[in-house]
Amino acid sequence: MNQSNVKKLAVAGLLCALAVVGSMFIVFPVFGSKCAPVQHMVNILCAVFLGPWYGVGVAFGASLIRNLLGVGSLMAFPGSMCGALLCGLVFWKTKNLTATLVGEVFGTGIIGGLAAYPVAVLFMNVSAAAVAFYAYIIPFLISTVAGSVLAGILVAALKRTGALKTMGAALEQ
Repeated sequence: MNQSNVKKLAVAGLLCALAVVGSMFIVFPVFGSKCAPVQHMVNILCAVFLGPWYGVGVAFGASLIRNLLGVGSLMAFPGSMCGALLCGLVFWKTKNLTATLVGEVFGTGIIGGLAAYPVAVLFMNVSAAAVAFYAYIIPFLISTVAGSVLAGILVAALKRTGALKTMGAALEQ
């Protein structure tokens, strides 16, 4: 394993911890979902610094740990992982922060919200008649927009100070 991969793995672990701890302090319920905007901020930071595959891994790890600790729900898996993958792919291809933020919102809010429906029906014993197919889209959108705004402010500040370039270069060495 080369030094660059070790650095990326260490940063992924720190971002996973940030997502778990952040979801313990900044979480709010919207309908049947626990909204954790810090997870969406972490998804975007993973996209910018690590790439899409590390982002999906961090999203999965954070969702798993949150569920094991009892502070998350199964809805965390489809929402965070879809958002991490899409925003990671968008940043990888475009290097555009605004497009990456939109990718996170669409990936989590729309794709993740739709993917949450079968998870709720199959694994959470939610009656299909009790929940509409699109019921998770609104809470996921609220959460991901809040997290995306936080990430946009943070990444823009890092870019303006030059720290973004320095951090990116340090991860590639």
